[in-house]
Amino acid sequence: MDTSRISSFVSDLWDAEIVPQLVEYIRIPNKSPMFDAQWREHGYMEQAVTLMETWARSKLPAFEGATLEVVRLEGRTPLIYIDVPAQGGQGAGTDETVVLYGHLDKQPEMTGWADDLGPWIPVLKGDKLYGRGGADDGYAIFGSLAALLALREQGVPHARCVILIEACEESGSYDLPYYVDHLAGRLGNPALVVCLDSGCGNYDQLWLTTSLRGMTGGNLTVQVLEEGVHSGDASGVVPSSFRILRQILSRLENPDTGAIVPPELYVDIPQQRIDQARRSAEVLGNDIYDKFPFVEGMQPVTSDLAELVLNRTWRPQLAVTGIGGMPPLDSAGNVLRPKTSVKLSLRVPPTLSGAEAGRFVKQLLEQDPPYGAKVTFDLEKEGSGWSAPPLSPWLEETVAQASEHYFGTPAAYMGEGGSIPFMGMLGEKFPQAQFLITGVLGPHSNAHGPNEFLHIPTGKRVSMVVADVVARHFQEASKA
Repeated sequence: MDTSRISSFVSDLWDAEIVPQLVEYIRIPNKSPMFDAQWREHGYMEQAVTLMETWARSKLPAFEGATLEVVRLEGRTPLIYIDVPAQGGQGAGTDETVVLYGHLDKQPEMTGWADDLGPWIPVLKGDKLYGRGGADDGYAIFGSLAALLALREQGVPHARCVILIEACEESGSYDLPYYVDHLAGRLGNPALVVCLDSGCGNYDQLWLTTSLRGMTGGNLTVQVLEEGVHSGDASGVVPSSFRILRQILSRLENPDTGAIVPPELYVDIPQQRIDQARRSAEVLGNDIYDKFPFVEGMQPVTSDLAELVLNRTWRPQLAVTGIGGMPPLDSAGNVLRPKTSVKLSLRVPPTLSGAEAGRFVKQLLEQDPPYGAKVTFDLEKEGSGWSAPPLSPWLEETVAQASEHYFGTPAAYMGEGGSIPFMGMLGEKFPQAQFLITGVLGPHSNAHGPNEFLHIPTGKRVSMVVADVVARHFQEASKA
């Protein structure tokens, strides 16, 4: 395989076709079902599916016997299923399956976008494409096919490849288990899983994700009255729902340090992951926190860089992501409000059950409410994390070489703080599979937030790496 030809082919395809496709994809406000309950009626999800399906179908004639199906289970979001039979070569490699995964649903708009940017407004600035979903992770289907097309252009053999693009990942992938079960007979027993929905510590090298945190979350509500009353009359008599909410949250999170209080939400961190965190801290230095848009004078929770890496990859952490029951400031009269609600997002360690964590948190928050207030915690989503199995020597070697070929620097390894439910699901179903988890969400790319962007050169290079790994997998499988 000629890596320079791989590089040229993939780069040209991105420039000529993939970037223009992503521009159109960004325009579509196909929010995940959790953020758009009327997604069917609005039709945006269908627009995104059609855009990707149309482009992918135009590329399938390059592969003998390849098929594409938009699978639709009743009452569930659609899933794009592409099946590319083994191409070229002979031997055991033709009997194995590689799964390449991504998703097409998006996070909601979020406030704070720059004046010339917006979630549904694609803007190219230099090597960055701004807009919601390009990096998280609309590029996955295009990058996966680009890798396979690059191999086909040189006649390099590869195993059967199945591309799965789901449509509710940002809602916790609650539809995906049904599709995996529905397609079990067609998926077979994957030997290699490639996921392009993860992050990178910088744009200078290939980053492999070694673990993903799980999560649980929902809406916590504290109600003290049936309706609002004059604050001058009630304050000092009726406890504030906001104050009670603060008390209850302190059961979960230390308000001074931000540390999660219950020991039940921690796990013992493997020594290998601690060592990897230290090496990542050495590579990234202050970039670990400099990538965040701190206000002037603000500091991270600790100056110990390795501890920051472990905090965001192996320790539970809480974020309050929404609030209800409060009027806007310009409409806030002197009223003691009847209730306060907050949306909680609790990240949990990779090896802790998300479902068990959710049940534990619900009991913790609802039991023994102060003053007899009405306290409810409605679980919205839960998902377990994932810790990668050790890389096979061939995969570790291929990743190292590919990073040198296409990035010019060695590969790096680090856990991610986010969740990809599909990985935990496949890890349980296929414990013998090898996993290549990587992505383009690097410094300032700001997935889920304002001014999200895709770093196009990294998208290209990740596609090239996938081509190398898929080709090498076939070689190694054929030796067996």
